[in-house]
Amino acid sequence: MSTNPASLPADVPISRIDRSTERVGYQALALLSFAHFFIDLYSSGLSSFQPMLVERFGLSLAQAGVLAGMLIFSSSLMQPVYGILSDKLGSRLFTVLAPAMAGVFISSLGVATGYPMLIAMVMLGGMGIASFHPQASANATARIADNKSRWMAVFISSGTFGMAFGPAFYTFLSGHYGLESTWMGAAPGVLVTLLLAAQFQLAPASRETSNHFDVEALKAKRRPLLILFLLVYVRSIVQMVFSQFLPLYLNRERGFSVQSAALGLTLYLASGGLGGFLGGNLADRFGGKRVILISMAGCLPFLALFFLTEGWVALASLAMAGLLLLFTIPVNVVMGQQLVPAQAGTVSALMMGFAWGSAGLVFIPMVGWAADRVGLGTAMAVVSAFPIAGYLLARMIDEDA
Repeated sequence: MSTNPASLPADVPISRIDRSTERVGYQALALLSFAHFFIDLYSSGLSSFQPMLVERFGLSLAQAGVLAGMLIFSSSLMQPVYGILSDKLGSRLFTVLAPAMAGVFISSLGVATGYPMLIAMVMLGGMGIASFHPQASANATARIADNKSRWMAVFISSGTFGMAFGPAFYTFLSGHYGLESTWMGAAPGVLVTLLLAAQFQLAPASRETSNHFDVEALKAKRRPLLILFLLVYVRSIVQMVFSQFLPLYLNRERGFSVQSAALGLTLYLASGGLGGFLGGNLADRFGGKRVILISMAGCLPFLALFFLTEGWVALASLAMAGLLLLFTIPVNVVMGQQLVPAQAGTVSALMMGFAWGSAGLVFIPMVGWAADRVGLGTAMAVVSAFPIAGYLLARMIDEDA
């Protein structure tokens, strides 16, 4: 049923239309959030495989970093391409097919026969991850009128919780059934694809902007978009380096078992998921700029404490650092979408995928190279100072823009 009052019978109350549209909007949000959980579960699969793959194939830390960089290139850096295509073509298959593709190729890393095959499987799995995010993030809150940051936080936090659960999921599979049997982890992704095929429909607003890519609309907001992009880039340097190397660091330099190191990553990312949810809610009340400033300044002392302390104090500091650092994920996305609402898919891809991917593609191999020379802990500690630059950038935000 159309939500245009002029096209409706006179006896259909507007309040009923509003409630119906709102209900459909929340159903779409729940469906896409559920799918996002599994998409990002697969996106974190490589980090849990890395200690086992390094041992099995005798990889250097630089090679492990290149492998992670290839995942980031295909899953994040390429997201604007999928954002442009989804805005232009308007096909729901960008979202529908993604979970199965990501699940099949990432889960099958355990049966790879060599480094070239690892790279190929990582690239193909990353393509599924990349195709999901722009269109899904543009549709997740498209039918919801109020508190956009809060509901975008639900969507994004569901992905962060999936990312947090990924290491534990694959550690469980490899620990109980062996590395060669982790392909079974593809089953949830295939089932989610079937669910999306049956239930997911593009929002009307998404259809209206399909077949139309307006570069001039992006150029008109280039300065505020650039500031937001650089903020995501700075945060992503820390986020991506920790997501990829934390299990190796805890295992090699802190003496954690492979299973415990994977749980350490789960703690960090789960705290980030909670942080994203809190940040989205706080942004609706206090403004995005203030939340970003708190995030960038607040995570610094906890990152330092993590490297300077041991035991439960270090783990608690790691959790608080993840919570505060990831405060800003939904905030940046919503602020970007509000700047250029007609290009929501493309803007979401820039804020979520391209910024994450470009940061990871540069800094993960760089940290791997540096870690072979000065130690992984030292290299990660240097990276943890980058939120200082983020704080300075956040002061330049003009919320009136």
